[in-house]
Amino acid sequence: MGKITTIFSELGVFFKDNAEKSAIRSIMDVQKDIRVTDKMIGLTKHGNCKMTAFQVLTLLLLFPFFGIAGASHYADSVLGRLFSCKKDMFYSFLSDERIRWRNLLTCVSRQLLKRKDAAVSNTKSTSPICLVVDDTDEPKTGWKMEMIGKIWSHVDHRRKLGFKCLTLLLTDGKTQTFLNFSLHGEKGKDESKSQGLTAKQRAARHSEEHTTECSKERVEDYWKKKTDKLQEMVRKAVRDGFSFDYLLVDSWFTNTSLVKFALSFRKHTFHLLGMMKMAGTNFKTRFGDICPRSIVAKLKAEQKKGKVKNIKANKTLHCQWCTIDATLGGKPVRLFFCKRGRKGEWNCLLTTDMTMDFLKAYRTYQMRWATEVAYHDCKQLLGLGKCQSVSFNAQIAATTITFMQYNILSIVKRFHSYETIGALFNHAVSGTVEFSITDKIWQVLLRTLFAIAEKFSIYCPDLLTAIINEDEDIKALLNLNVNLKPTG
Repeated sequence: MGKITTIFSELGVFFKDNAEKSAIRSIMDVQKDIRVTDKMIGLTKHGNCKMTAFQVLTLLLLFPFFGIAGASHYADSVLGRLFSCKKDMFYSFLSDERIRWRNLLTCVSRQLLKRKDAAVSNTKSTSPICLVVDDTDEPKTGWKMEMIGKIWSHVDHRRKLGFKCLTLLLTDGKTQTFLNFSLHGEKGKDESKSQGLTAKQRAARHSEEHTTECSKERVEDYWKKKTDKLQEMVRKAVRDGFSFDYLLVDSWFTNTSLVKFALSFRKHTFHLLGMMKMAGTNFKTRFGDICPRSIVAKLKAEQKKGKVKNIKANKTLHCQWCTIDATLGGKPVRLFFCKRGRKGEWNCLLTTDMTMDFLKAYRTYQMRWATEVAYHDCKQLLGLGKCQSVSFNAQIAATTITFMQYNILSIVKRFHSYETIGALFNHAVSGTVEFSITDKIWQVLLRTLFAIAEKFSIYCPDLLTAIINEDEDIKALLNLNVNLKPTG
């Protein structure tokens, strides 16, 4: 296999341009235009290798669309018959510490976004471009995994085995693109059971020597505070040339340090918009240094005295709201408070954009939920967190590949009439089902013919030729099988 296009040109024979195959063809067309060299990946092709590093990556990206659950299932798949190689090749690639997965994700994301921007250059969008920071659980079942430990799940409200995945996602309201991520662990409050594990459990975990710079960085990230890593990733996104209007975060990340960080950029202007806890942080206001809960009480008391109407109603959103300008850490911020119903709880939004009104703040912050939808699609469709390799490098690799697959799906969805990523994925997979089933039918038929020939001492090629000459359907299956001969 000389060029990466060989993979797509050979596959293209089976997916003609019709409605049933349009989804998988569109995915392959987008993936085919991605340009990544082995040098960018961090590996060079050896003379005895069948495939380049990028060809291996290309096949890994195609796995879910051909119903391949993992490398161990590759040999029995249609892709395995077309592009013959052993599962060990994939395992070695995924666990190779030299691969620069962070740079690779950035490179692929940039190319996909350029493709999107070129296609919509004449279309004006009213929605701002937002960079969303959030984290999600990657639960695991293997106690022998490198650096594995227990994390606190805010969804299940309990500790469970796994990693915390901190992500950076860019969205314009229509297209979501993962730009960066890091895997983290939690030591826990009990020092005698670090990470929620006993000393014996920690000692039994797999251990590797991390010698390359990128591998060492992943290990360092594992123990960093997510609030600190957030700033590193945003700074890198700005340095890599990604532009956005707002940085959206939830109440776990909004603090004084992040406000100062958002206002520290001179050449790149963006604003912070984040949920704020109602207690714990004091703001300097005209009422003095008080927390958000006390600010609401002061605004209500001021309105009760008839001085000013602070609490307003928004008929569009069916809620009550109020706002006040304040100072946090010496930096000007605007606070929005909102609640639904008489017995509803007040929520607080903070922004460094002093020109923003409540309706825009509310609608812009809603874009943060795009990351929750993306997490759901990645876990349900693409197997995010399902990797059970003991190698931490392989865990990083598997998560990167999942985010690349999602980014490709997101770009395809943008320009085709699919309501959701799930609908696009299901359509793509259905386009490969017939391909896979036909190949399996042929294999069963061949084994049956060989058994019959051996039973009655008949020369099998003669028997096969006689049957093919009598049946057009069998002849069609033979034509498919000729194309499916292993390339190795």
